[in-house]
Amino acid sequence: LLGPSGCGKSTVLRLMAGLSSPTSGSIDWRHGRPEIGFVFQDPTLMPWSTVFSNVWLPLRLQGVSRGQARVRIDEALDLVGLTGFADAYPRELSGGMKMRVSIARALVTRPALLLMDEPFAALDEITRTKLNDDLVALKCSLGATVVFVTHSVFESVFLSTRISVMAARPGRIVAEIPIGAPL
Repeated sequence: LLGPSGCGKSTVLRLMAGLSSPTSGSIDWRHGRPEIGFVFQDPTLMPWSTVFSNVWLPLRLQGVSRGQARVRIDEALDLVGLTGFADAYPRELSGGMKMRVSIARALVTRPALLLMDEPFAALDEITRTKLNDDLVALKCSLGATVVFVTHSVFESVFLSTRISVMAARPGRIVAEIPIGAPL
């Protein structure tokens, strides 16, 4: 989803995730609501918990024990390039590493749909470019659908197979642009 600030991109993600309810209309899933992972603009990590415990959170909320979760957490950390950081605390990580932990936390449940709300906006250009490359590789290896919110035209073209362009007041889709180039 590409568009200016305030046009409703984040609202669309919150509606898809079930974090907000529509004021009118409804969201209908063709084959039932899929398992969803959500990556927010900020990593939203628990500073008192290790990387392992932060990634374990969604599984723990599902009743999965620490021992049962270990393999999945290790796999998620490996997918985002953080093998060996399970015992680190957020204060010991760079901004890019914190965002990778947030992505691992969203991936640990193996969602069919990954919603990402401008997750790289606050990062420097070098880190952002690296994470964009990593996200393309992740998407290809996992086969999940990713809905990514951004203000960046470059980022939207680089990451997408289709771009929905939004406009504000009222928030709406004004264009659907298929991207024919391979990821």
